[in-house]
Amino acid sequence: MSSVSRRTFLQAAAVGATAATALGAASFGETGPASAASGYLVGAGKGDMTGAIAGQGMMGYSDMEQVAKGLLQRTWARAYIIADAATGKRVLFITADIACVFVSHHQTLLAELAKRYGTTYTAQNVNINATHNHNSCGGTAWDYAYVLAARGHRHNSFRAEIDGLLDAVAAAHASLGPGTVELGHAELHDASANRSMPAFELNPAADRKHFPDAIDPQVTAIRLRRGGAVIGEITWFATHGTSLTDANFLISADNKGYAAYLAEQRDPNVVSAHAQTNAGDMSPNLWLRKMHPGGPTADHRANRIIIGRRQDQAAQAAFRAARPMTAGGVDSATRYVDMANVSIDGRYTPHGKAARTSPAMMGAAAAATSQEDNTRSQLGFLNEGVRNEFAMALGAGTAPTPDPWIVDNQAPKAILFPLGILPPRPWIEQTLPVQLIRIGDLVLAALPSESTIVAGLRIRRIVADALKVPLENVLLQGYSNGYSQYTVTPEEYVAQQYEGGETMFGRWTLCAYMQEFDAMARAMARGTRLAAGRRPADTSGLQPDLLGSQPADTPIPGRRFGQVISKVPAAAKPGTTLRVAFCGAYPSNRIRRGGSTTGYFAVEKLTARGWTVAYDDDHETTEMTWERPGGSPSASKVTVTWRVPRGAEGDYRVRYYGDVKSASGALRPISGATGRIKVG
Repeated sequence: MSSVSRRTFLQAAAVGATAATALGAASFGETGPASAASGYLVGAGKGDMTGAIAGQGMMGYSDMEQVAKGLLQRTWARAYIIADAATGKRVLFITADIACVFVSHHQTLLAELAKRYGTTYTAQNVNINATHNHNSCGGTAWDYAYVLAARGHRHNSFRAEIDGLLDAVAAAHASLGPGTVELGHAELHDASANRSMPAFELNPAADRKHFPDAIDPQVTAIRLRRGGAVIGEITWFATHGTSLTDANFLISADNKGYAAYLAEQRDPNVVSAHAQTNAGDMSPNLWLRKMHPGGPTADHRANRIIIGRRQDQAAQAAFRAARPMTAGGVDSATRYVDMANVSIDGRYTPHGKAARTSPAMMGAAAAATSQEDNTRSQLGFLNEGVRNEFAMALGAGTAPTPDPWIVDNQAPKAILFPLGILPPRPWIEQTLPVQLIRIGDLVLAALPSESTIVAGLRIRRIVADALKVPLENVLLQGYSNGYSQYTVTPEEYVAQQYEGGETMFGRWTLCAYMQEFDAMARAMARGTRLAAGRRPADTSGLQPDLLGSQPADTPIPGRRFGQVISKVPAAAKPGTTLRVAFCGAYPSNRIRRGGSTTGYFAVEKLTARGWTVAYDDDHETTEMTWERPGGSPSASKVTVTWRVPRGAEGDYRVRYYGDVKSASGALRPISGATGRIKVG
């Protein structure tokens, strides 16, 4: 697009999309014939979904002490639409830089999409998945198990995430046009390590042989071209978003967000997502040290960059090997399954006997945390591997335990929190969406949980066999459309490592999913679709809030809002770090999403046109922290850090933006800026 700007192109595409909608859904809709020739229609878009950056709980580590204190990097939603021009069938695939996609996100987004686009985007063809970084905003679920860990439901962050998802979809929808889809593969061996070896080693030799290094090195990537130009990229690789540990208090997108950032810095016209697969037992902390995570360095910030860069490089290798899709066709199907009550045929269990799931139960091993990725535990007296040894003595390790019921069904788990039966309603959602998506040669088995690599392999094998596609072209798309903790193999479950303790519905959880995917894949192969089932109830009503409202803002004594309160040098050299403190306001008074506001701060450069933004609050060289100085309940100190890039030269200044809340609750924007800083 050298002669036409991206904005001009998108505006023209938006007009075309609007006209197509006016002509009827048959042009691009999920049903009905398409007027375009055979091939694909593709679109891509991006939306900022960064919620509250300070004073609210974070999501990922379920740590009550991890309350946000600022911003390291924004979180984004990246949306892709791929449609079969011959049939009109399409899928909407969204990767979100957040810890978990909850049923709250799924249900709310589907309702909003129905208002905007009618029946074009539905539960059948929409997939929302999380990168599972452990440093996004908390409190965005409707489930007590997750919102209480973030000190209550945070509607401001939830709304920011929904709005970011909608912005990404709107941009992708407006850009939809004829294009091509390319598929490539590569391998990456130094960005993950198996953090649950005692469990992995309990799997049969045939499964372990598939992963000789006890990791899943497969990198899979698709690239979308429209008019010959690349508009979108999606790369799948299994590693956790825990390079930044629970010692981090800044909102960030972690290693996958950084990998996406690198690709989009190279070409701002490309929307680049780094999605998860079966990352349940895959850690980026390569040293695997208990309660002291690290690797490849001892610096968690550096590890985020290194692991992110390695994924970006592997993605580039996959794209170099990418070739246009040959199979063609787009299809999708979703079923809602009551995972608390699934009867499982013996064909799907390792011992060949019928089994069932039970209501969600959290084990003691789960409360011990993943000790390779955490620096501390909320219940330090617990350790991974804690089991019900009485059940083990009765044979739970080698054979299914007979009734009585839930405790036996969950054996050998030592049940700590019976989440599925707690009042006033289950503390996690138990009716969950299971989805199958086909995009040409690529098939995604989408699961609302974190799957270990062997659990993922078993689902992939079933789907590949039913649809007659190569195994490498079937991916376990984890963290999709909901969240229900972990899925491990029945053999791994016996070890009761962290992942087994977090497998909510018991030892046979994976077998239930295998049974569902087998039925769905065989139906898809026949050209049919199974009944969707009953959706989860809307439980957005009665939500806890353990934080309450913040007081009206007051300035630091003797200062005024927006004033610089630290010494700022008149000159700085490239490669040095500047820290500028301002008398600010509580940052979460108003969520400043990128694109719709000026952001929280910027580093500006003096040009012939005046002061222009050189580095915004999403740039890798900048960050912001917030604190209540001197124990004040109402004053705010905001510090902007700028690591001056090697190539920077000229006159710069640091500018801060905030919103002061009065006693009446009204907001008033404020700003402040340093004087000139000569760089060179």
